[in-house]
Amino acid sequence: MISIQWIVLAIIQGVTEFLPISSSAHLILPAQILGWADQGLAFDVAVHVGSLLAVIIYFRKALIDITANFFLRLAQKPCDSNLANQGWLILIGTIPAVIFGFLMEHVIETYLRSILVIAMTTTLFGLLLWFADVKAKQVKSLDAIGWKEALAVGFAQALALIPGTSRSGITMTAGLLLGMHKVDAARFSFLLSIPLILAAGTLKTIELLQSPSSYDIQAIAFGSVLSFISAFACIVLFLKWIERSGFLPFVVYRLALGAVLFYLYFS
Repeated sequence: MISIQWIVLAIIQGVTEFLPISSSAHLILPAQILGWADQGLAFDVAVHVGSLLAVIIYFRKALIDITANFFLRLAQKPCDSNLANQGWLILIGTIPAVIFGFLMEHVIETYLRSILVIAMTTTLFGLLLWFADVKAKQVKSLDAIGWKEALAVGFAQALALIPGTSRSGITMTAGLLLGMHKVDAARFSFLLSIPLILAAGTLKTIELLQSPSSYDIQAIAFGSVLSFISAFACIVLFLKWIERSGFLPFVVYRLALGAVLFYLYFS
Protein backbone atom coordinates (compact mmCIF):
# COMPACT_ATOMS: atom_id res chain seq x y z
CA MET A 1 0.00 0.00 0.00
CA ILE A 2 1.11 3.54 -0.65
CA SER A 3 1.44 5.57 2.55
CA ILE A 4 -1.57 7.83 1.93
CA GLN A 5 -3.79 4.76 1.68
CA TRP A 6 -2.92 3.25 5.06
CA ILE A 7 -2.95 6.67 6.75
CA VAL A 8 -6.47 7.39 5.50
CA LEU A 9 -7.78 3.89 6.25
CA ALA A 10 -6.29 3.80 9.76
CA ILE A 11 -7.85 7.15 10.67
CA ILE A 12 -11.18 6.11 9.11
CA GLN A 13 -11.18 2.90 11.16
CA GLY A 14 -10.42 4.73 14.40
CA VAL A 15 -12.95 7.51 13.89
CA THR A 16 -15.83 5.52 12.46
CA GLU A 17 -15.59 2.44 14.72
CA PHE A 18 -17.37 4.28 17.52
CA LEU A 19 -19.38 6.93 15.67
CA PRO A 20 -22.89 5.94 14.50
CA ILE A 21 -21.92 6.13 10.81
CA SER A 22 -20.55 2.63 9.98
CA SER A 23 -16.85 1.82 9.95
CA SER A 24 -17.30 -1.06 7.50
CA ALA A 25 -18.94 1.24 4.97
CA HIS A 26 -16.13 3.76 5.16
CA LEU A 27 -13.47 1.06 4.81
CA ILE A 28 -15.17 -0.55 1.80
CA LEU A 29 -15.93 2.67 -0.08
CA PRO A 30 -12.39 3.99 -0.69
CA ALA A 31 -11.47 0.75 -2.45
CA GLN A 32 -14.58 0.84 -4.63
CA ILE A 33 -14.60 4.56 -5.40
CA LEU A 34 -10.84 5.28 -5.61
CA GLY A 35 -9.81 1.91 -6.98
CA TRP A 36 -7.46 1.13 -4.10
CA ALA A 37 -6.26 -2.43 -3.70
CA ASP A 38 -7.46 -4.36 -0.67
CA GLN A 39 -5.47 -3.25 2.39
CA GLY A 40 -4.76 -6.84 3.39
CA LEU A 41 -5.63 -8.95 6.40
CA ALA A 42 -2.57 -7.94 8.46
CA PHE A 43 -3.42 -4.25 8.17
CA ASP A 44 -7.07 -4.98 8.97
CA VAL A 45 -6.02 -6.75 12.18
CA ALA A 46 -3.65 -3.91 13.11
CA VAL A 47 -6.23 -1.11 12.86
CA HIS A 48 -8.80 -3.15 14.78
CA VAL A 49 -6.26 -3.76 17.53
CA GLY A 50 -5.65 -0.01 17.68
CA SER A 51 -9.34 0.81 18.11
CA LEU A 52 -9.76 -2.04 20.62
CA LEU A 53 -6.92 -0.71 22.78
CA ALA A 54 -8.48 2.76 22.68
CA VAL A 55 -11.83 1.66 24.10
CA ILE A 56 -10.18 -0.63 26.67
CA ILE A 57 -7.90 2.14 27.94
CA TYR A 58 -10.71 4.71 28.04
CA PHE A 59 -12.99 2.39 30.04
CA ARG A 60 -10.19 0.68 31.96
CA LYS A 61 -11.50 1.52 35.44
CA ALA A 62 -15.05 0.49 34.58
CA LEU A 63 -13.81 -2.73 32.99
CA ILE A 64 -11.72 -3.64 36.04
CA ASP A 65 -14.65 -2.95 38.38
CA ILE A 66 -17.15 -4.84 36.20
CA THR A 67 -14.85 -7.84 35.77
CA ALA A 68 -13.94 -8.03 39.46
CA ASN A 69 -17.55 -7.86 40.63
CA PHE A 70 -18.70 -10.26 37.90
CA PHE A 71 -16.34 -12.96 39.20
CA LEU A 72 -17.15 -12.14 42.81
CA ARG A 73 -20.80 -12.77 41.96
CA LEU A 74 -19.89 -16.08 40.32
CA ALA A 75 -17.96 -17.05 43.46
CA GLN A 76 -21.00 -16.04 45.56
CA LYS A 77 -18.99 -13.46 47.47
CA PRO A 78 -20.04 -9.90 48.44
CA CYS A 79 -19.96 -7.59 45.42
CA ASP A 80 -21.49 -4.51 43.81
CA SER A 81 -24.61 -6.02 42.23
CA ASN A 82 -24.96 -3.26 39.63
CA LEU A 83 -21.43 -3.77 38.33
CA ALA A 84 -21.80 -7.55 38.38
CA ASN A 85 -25.04 -7.22 36.42
CA GLN A 86 -23.28 -5.06 33.83
CA GLY A 87 -20.88 -7.95 33.24
CA TRP A 88 -23.81 -10.25 32.56
CA LEU A 89 -25.46 -7.66 30.29
CA ILE A 90 -22.30 -7.35 28.18
CA LEU A 91 -22.03 -11.13 27.93
CA ILE A 92 -25.71 -11.54 26.95
CA GLY A 93 -25.53 -8.66 24.47
CA THR A 94 -22.52 -10.22 22.72
CA ILE A 95 -24.05 -13.66 22.04
CA PRO A 96 -26.39 -12.80 19.09
CA ALA A 97 -23.65 -11.15 17.01
CA VAL A 98 -21.27 -14.08 17.60
CA ILE A 99 -23.90 -16.61 16.47
CA PHE A 100 -25.10 -14.50 13.54
CA GLY A 101 -21.54 -13.82 12.42
CA PHE A 102 -20.65 -17.52 12.52
CA LEU A 103 -23.72 -18.55 10.53
CA MET A 104 -23.88 -15.68 8.03
CA GLU A 105 -20.26 -14.67 7.41
CA HIS A 106 -20.11 -16.23 3.93
CA VAL A 107 -23.42 -14.70 2.83
CA ILE A 108 -22.40 -11.25 4.07
CA GLU A 109 -18.95 -11.36 2.46
CA THR A 110 -20.35 -12.66 -0.83
CA TYR A 111 -23.57 -10.71 -1.35
CA LEU A 112 -23.79 -7.71 0.98
CA ARG A 113 -20.53 -5.78 0.56
CA SER A 114 -21.78 -3.52 -2.24
CA ILE A 115 -22.41 0.20 -2.67
CA LEU A 116 -26.16 -0.37 -3.07
CA VAL A 117 -26.44 -2.31 0.18
CA ILE A 118 -24.37 0.30 2.02
CA ALA A 119 -26.50 3.11 0.58
CA MET A 120 -29.72 1.41 1.70
CA THR A 121 -28.57 0.52 5.21
CA THR A 122 -26.87 3.87 5.75
CA THR A 123 -30.10 5.69 4.90
CA LEU A 124 -32.57 3.35 6.60
CA PHE A 125 -30.76 3.05 9.90
CA GLY A 126 -29.89 6.74 9.85
CA LEU A 127 -33.62 7.53 9.78
CA LEU A 128 -34.23 5.01 12.56
CA LEU A 129 -31.56 6.71 14.67
CA TRP A 130 -33.29 10.05 14.12
CA PHE A 131 -36.64 8.56 15.17
CA ALA A 132 -35.14 7.07 18.33
CA ASP A 133 -33.35 10.30 19.21
CA VAL A 134 -36.51 12.38 18.82
CA LYS A 135 -39.24 10.03 20.06
CA ALA A 136 -37.70 7.75 22.70
CA LYS A 137 -38.31 8.57 26.38
CA GLN A 138 -34.64 8.22 27.44
CA VAL A 139 -35.28 7.77 31.16
CA LYS A 140 -33.28 4.61 32.05
CA SER A 141 -29.72 4.36 33.25
CA LEU A 142 -27.51 1.38 32.44
CA ASP A 143 -28.17 0.03 35.94
CA ALA A 144 -31.92 -0.01 35.23
CA ILE A 145 -31.90 -2.40 32.26
CA GLY A 146 -32.12 -6.18 32.46
CA TRP A 147 -31.25 -9.21 30.38
CA LYS A 148 -34.17 -8.70 27.97
CA GLU A 149 -33.00 -5.21 27.03
CA ALA A 150 -29.40 -6.42 26.75
CA LEU A 151 -30.50 -9.23 24.44
CA ALA A 152 -32.51 -6.81 22.30
CA VAL A 153 -29.45 -4.57 21.92
CA GLY A 154 -27.44 -7.71 21.16
CA PHE A 155 -29.76 -8.64 18.28
CA ALA A 156 -29.43 -5.07 17.01
CA GLN A 157 -25.65 -5.45 17.16
CA ALA A 158 -25.95 -8.62 15.06
CA LEU A 159 -27.63 -6.58 12.31
CA ALA A 160 -24.52 -4.40 12.19
CA LEU A 161 -22.64 -7.22 10.47
CA ILE A 162 -24.45 -5.97 7.35
CA PRO A 163 -22.17 -3.24 5.93
CA GLY A 164 -23.49 0.28 6.31
CA THR A 165 -25.64 -0.47 9.35
CA SER A 166 -23.08 0.78 11.90
CA ARG A 167 -22.53 -1.32 15.02
CA SER A 168 -22.38 1.70 17.30
CA GLY A 169 -25.29 3.38 15.51
CA ILE A 170 -27.71 0.45 15.69
CA THR A 171 -26.85 -0.44 19.30
CA MET A 172 -27.30 3.17 20.41
CA THR A 173 -30.57 3.30 18.48
CA ALA A 174 -31.77 0.15 20.21
CA GLY A 175 -30.73 1.53 23.58
CA LEU A 176 -32.63 4.76 22.97
CA LEU A 177 -35.75 2.88 21.82
CA LEU A 178 -35.57 0.82 25.03
CA GLY A 179 -35.66 4.06 27.02
CA MET A 180 -32.00 4.53 27.91
CA HIS A 181 -30.35 7.92 28.37
CA LYS A 182 -28.16 8.95 25.44
CA VAL A 183 -24.89 8.69 27.36
CA ASP A 184 -25.85 5.35 28.90
CA ALA A 185 -26.85 3.98 25.50
CA ALA A 186 -23.50 5.11 24.09
CA ARG A 187 -21.58 3.72 27.07
CA PHE A 188 -23.26 0.32 26.73
CA SER A 189 -22.56 0.35 22.99
CA PHE A 190 -18.85 1.01 23.62
CA LEU A 191 -18.62 -1.71 26.28
CA LEU A 192 -20.36 -4.18 23.94
CA SER A 193 -17.80 -3.43 21.24
CA ILE A 194 -14.92 -4.83 23.31
CA PRO A 195 -15.70 -8.58 23.22
CA LEU A 196 -16.92 -8.34 19.63
CA ILE A 197 -13.81 -6.56 18.30
CA LEU A 198 -11.66 -8.91 20.37
CA ALA A 199 -13.40 -11.97 18.91
CA ALA A 200 -13.19 -10.65 15.34
CA GLY A 201 -9.54 -9.69 15.80
CA THR A 202 -8.71 -13.12 17.21
CA LEU A 203 -10.33 -14.88 14.26
CA LYS A 204 -8.54 -12.62 11.78
CA THR A 205 -5.23 -13.24 13.57
CA ILE A 206 -5.73 -17.01 13.38
CA GLU A 207 -6.56 -16.66 9.69
CA LEU A 208 -3.46 -14.54 9.23
CA LEU A 209 -1.21 -17.10 10.94
CA GLN A 210 -2.64 -19.90 8.80
CA SER A 211 -1.76 -18.06 5.59
CA PRO A 212 1.64 -16.48 6.24
CA SER A 213 2.91 -13.93 3.77
CA SER A 214 5.12 -10.85 3.71
CA TYR A 215 3.82 -7.85 5.65
CA ASP A 216 4.42 -4.13 5.41
CA ILE A 217 5.64 -3.65 8.98
CA GLN A 218 5.61 0.13 8.66
CA ALA A 219 1.98 0.16 7.54
CA ILE A 220 0.96 -2.22 10.32
CA ALA A 221 2.76 -0.27 13.06
CA PHE A 222 1.66 3.21 12.01
CA GLY A 223 -1.81 1.95 11.12
CA SER A 224 -2.40 0.58 14.62
CA VAL A 225 -1.06 3.76 16.26
CA LEU A 226 -3.15 6.08 14.08
CA SER A 227 -6.23 3.94 14.64
CA PHE A 228 -5.66 4.05 18.42
CA ILE A 229 -5.18 7.83 18.54
CA SER A 230 -8.18 8.63 16.34
CA ALA A 231 -10.43 6.11 18.15
CA PHE A 232 -9.52 7.40 21.61
CA ALA A 233 -10.10 11.02 20.58
CA CYS A 234 -13.38 10.01 18.98
CA ILE A 235 -14.68 8.34 22.16
CA VAL A 236 -13.78 11.34 24.34
CA LEU A 237 -15.30 13.93 22.01
CA PHE A 238 -18.38 11.87 21.13
CA LEU A 239 -19.43 11.28 24.75
CA LYS A 240 -19.02 14.98 25.50
CA TRP A 241 -21.00 15.87 22.37
CA ILE A 242 -24.06 13.71 22.97
CA GLU A 243 -24.17 14.70 26.63
CA ARG A 244 -24.99 18.22 25.42
CA SER A 245 -26.60 17.53 22.05
CA GLY A 246 -28.34 14.81 20.10
CA PHE A 247 -27.61 12.56 17.14
CA LEU A 248 -28.97 14.88 14.44
CA PRO A 249 -25.58 15.75 12.85
CA PHE A 250 -24.83 12.05 12.41
CA VAL A 251 -28.28 11.46 10.94
CA VAL A 252 -27.76 14.27 8.44
CA TYR A 253 -24.33 12.89 7.54
CA ARG A 254 -25.75 9.41 6.98
CA LEU A 255 -28.53 10.71 4.75
CA ALA A 256 -26.05 12.78 2.72
CA LEU A 257 -23.71 9.80 2.42
CA GLY A 258 -26.60 7.59 1.39
CA ALA A 259 -27.62 10.06 -1.31
CA VAL A 260 -24.07 10.16 -2.70
CA LEU A 261 -23.88 6.38 -2.71
CA PHE A 262 -27.20 6.03 -4.53
CA TYR A 263 -25.93 8.55 -7.10
CA LEU A 264 -22.69 6.61 -7.58
CA TYR A 265 -24.55 3.34 -7.95
CA PHE A 266 -27.13 4.54 -10.48
CA SER A 267 -24.90 6.93 -12.45
